[in-house]
Amino acid sequence: MNLRFFASIGGGQDGAIREDTLFRFGSRGGGYVYNLKDVEKSRLSPAILEHASKIALDAAEIIVPHCNSVCFGTEFASPEDEFPLLYCNVYNNYAKSEDPLLGMTCVYRILKNEDGFATKLVQLIQIGFTEKKGLWLSAGAEKDTRPYGNVTIDCESGHFYAFVMRDGDQNTRYFSFALPKLCEGEIDPRFGVPRVVLCEDRILDFFDAPYHNYIQGACCHGGLIYSVEGFGKKIHPAIRIIDPAEKKEIFYRDLHDMQLPAEAELIDFHRGNCLYGDARGNLIRLDF
Repeated sequence: MNLRFFASIGGGQDGAIREDTLFRFGSRGGGYVYNLKDVEKSRLSPAILEHASKIALDAAEIIVPHCNSVCFGTEFASPEDEFPLLYCNVYNNYAKSEDPLLGMTCVYRILKNEDGFATKLVQLIQIGFTEKKGLWLSAGAEKDTRPYGNVTIDCESGHFYAFVMRDGDQNTRYFSFALPKLCEGEIDPRFGVPRVVLCEDRILDFFDAPYHNYIQGACCHGGLIYSVEGFGKKIHPAIRIIDPAEKKEIFYRDLHDMQLPAEAELIDFHRGNCLYGDARGNLIRLDF
């Protein structure tokens, strides 16, 4: 694997790319939008990109996703929309609350306005078996460090993937579901939008991969799942590629010794090229 510094942007969590537009979010509902065409116009190497506009996730007064994983789906809320539905997971934002909202993903419609972009919360998707030991949680008595789960979507197959670190069993379990339609779900009175609960009977398949050490951003490309990981200075940033068809990990690389010491956060593809982003705002092209 080779790397090339692509651009410098603001720091944050994961993000998602649609054609030449990159949406990157923080852990408290705010984010920035970047035009990746500006890389070609820049005379600097790597290009220093100024955000085209700010963006805020709707309904932040009642639910705020951590945006540990962010991705676009396949469905459009309206035929005139430029962007399909956006999926951002809650992850650990409510870890200390009475209801930690385990396995919850917020679904947004992206709208254009005079200031650039706005969002509208339109649906919630929640894994319905996050308390079940031996399925979502480790089978043993040991408490899992991160039972929150990441998600990503394969737009080609229409699969919605959820995966979770399992400390007791020392593996990461991947689940696949059919991506819920926007018309699905029952209105949740707490949040005022439909909530779809993915119970065990909706599991299409599941399998175990090697233990991912503090999962961060994720994406799907070419039928494969790309997942990055790491935490602070002690847990090295790394990238893994998972083949759900073969139910196995096919690639792993520690990124620390490739002069990428900062915490991994973002991964997605731009016009066929894999872009990786760290907590400091470095955006790097990875060539496999």
